[in-house]
Amino acid sequence: MDYYIRLHKLAEAELDQIFDDMTANVGPAIAGNYVGGIYELIEGLATFAERGTVREGPVLGLRIIGYRRTASIAFVVEGDQVTVLGVFRRGRNVTADMLRNRL
Repeated sequence: MDYYIRLHKLAEAELDQIFDDMTANVGPAIAGNYVGGIYELIEGLATFAERGTVREGPVLGLRIIGYRRTASIAFVVEGDQVTVLGVFRRGRNVTADMLRNRL
């Protein structure tokens, strides 16, 4: 089953911010490869959406998967849709409160 992928507007903004921050430090090529890899992982959820462990808490069905041990992707699977709620970098503590308003 293929799932429809939807990125929350804040998740898109977080990816843009990651690109901007990395570009300032390592240049656009490396930043582009890194963020491109995150997008590839997200696109892979269209085929294999049931990744990661479901987290208990106020956000029903919350899953978090890692990218290169440097970023976390928070998402939920509902029916035939995967909603990416956020993309967080560098060990940022992802809490349900941060994600609750993104559904």
